[in-house]
This record gives sequence, structure tokens and C-alpha cells, in this order.
Amino acid sequence: MNQSLTLSAIAVTASLLLASQGALAYSAGDLFVRGGFAKTEVSSDNGTAAGQSLDIEDENGFTFGAGYLFHDKVGVELNGSEPFEHDLTLGGAGLGSVDRMPVNLLVNYYPLGGLDSRVQPYVGAGVNYTRFSDEPDGLDVDHSYGAVGQLGIDLAVTRNLMLNGFANYADVDADIDSGGAQIGTAKVDPWTIGGGITLRF
Repeated sequence: MNQSLTLSAIAVTASLLLASQGALAYSAGDLFVRGGFAKTEVSSDNGTAAGQSLDIEDENGFTFGAGYLFHDKVGVELNGSEPFEHDLTLGGAGLGSVDRMPVNLLVNYYPLGGLDSRVQPYVGAGVNYTRFSDEPDGLDVDHSYGAVGQLGIDLAVTRNLMLNGFANYADVDADIDSGGAQIGTAKVDPWTIGGGITLRF
């Protein structure tokens, strides 16, 4: 192979490598879905009910989400999880359990969006909606709305497959009713920490 052909081959190879790296960057118009597993840890002070201290146990579960980037560095994400089943203790006695299903709508900022980097961190803020169900007999836990924030990172394995890690915090306070009257407030305020994969299209 003569020198000109060698130089041409090197130039083509370098161009392909740079193009493949560039394809790893987040950019406007990207769609993605996420799935994984997380541990959710509630606050240490869970409020009171009927004049007694309420304790809500931590739980694990599967998470999922989807999002869209309308700018290289800014996008929206809708995420949530399967219902987390939290055991409840009231005044030191077991009370049963309640299911908590969070749904978060966030605006995310990607500081390295548009840049040639396999590592794509992000930070987001938005609104949380939490639905409670399957409460112990005689109790009704109201649905909750509050603020939510998250930190996360995607590590590109290929153009379409990324490893994901995240942590989010939500402001979740819900009234507890019995017989039509409010008897207390559940203060959940969970930290949720997890990981999984991101598929980008």
C-alpha cells in the first residue's frame, strides 16, 4: 500500500471514529425510555395519626420513564414506579400497609448535551403526584401533590443503549382520614435511589 492510500485510510478511520463519538452525544429531538430498580427511603419523621406516632417503612421496586429533548441541553421526562408497598406502624403496633405510586413530570438540564461524551449527567425539577391505595381498613390516605428534584447520569454503551443511575427527592405529605374526618398527616418525603438502562431513539 502506498503512502497516499495509507494516509487516506487513516483519515477515513479517524472520521468514522469522530462521527461515532458525536453520535453518542444527547441532541435535540432525542427520545428515550428508561427502566430499572430502586430503593425508596422515607423521612425519619412520618407524622402522626389519631394522636400517635406513625412510622412508614422503606421499600424497593421497579421504576420506568420516558422523555424527549427539545434542545441539546434541555428536555422533559415523565417517570414513575410500580406501587411501593410500605408497612405501617402506629404507636409501636403494626397497622398493615399502604401502596404508594409516584408519578413525576420534570424538566431536565443536560450540561454535556451536544458534546462528544459517553457520560451524560443531568439534573431535573418538576411536580410529583402520589396516589395511595390499599390502605388498612377504616383509613383513607389522600393523594398528594408536591415538588420533586432529581440528579442522574447516563453512560453510553452504544448509540442507543446507556447505563443509568439516579436519585430523586419528592415532597410528599398526605392527609389521613377515618370516618370522613382527618385524623393525621403522613409525611413520606422519600429519597429514591436506583439504576437501570436507558434506550435512546
